[in-house]
Amino acid sequence: MESLFRTDAAAAAPRVTIHFDGAPLSVPAGLTVAAALLASGARATRTTPVGAAPRAPYCMMGVCFECLVEIDGVASQQGCLTRVRDGMQVCSQHGVRTLDAAAQGLAR
Repeated sequence: MESLFRTDAAAAAPRVTIHFDGAPLSVPAGLTVAAALLASGARATRTTPVGAAPRAPYCMMGVCFECLVEIDGVASQQGCLTRVRDGMQVCSQHGVRTLDAAAQGLAR
């Protein structure tokens, strides 16, 4: 699907390869994950916890949290605040993130 978004520097910028939901994407270096996904034609990056409605990046400045994705195995990362890097694994986030109490130091 063709993207509705384009980047001005796309032609001149060096490119990196990221993987989104297992598919390789060649994107301009220096973009945020959210911008790279939108420019690559992604229509949704997560689903809502209630109703599983598809959501996509909205504010692009870290306020709305619509851009949450899993990056390199870590869920609930704000794609609009994270720069792409070569080899990055990005996955859509579905539903709510589970809390690992032991990893958070909350286990008794």
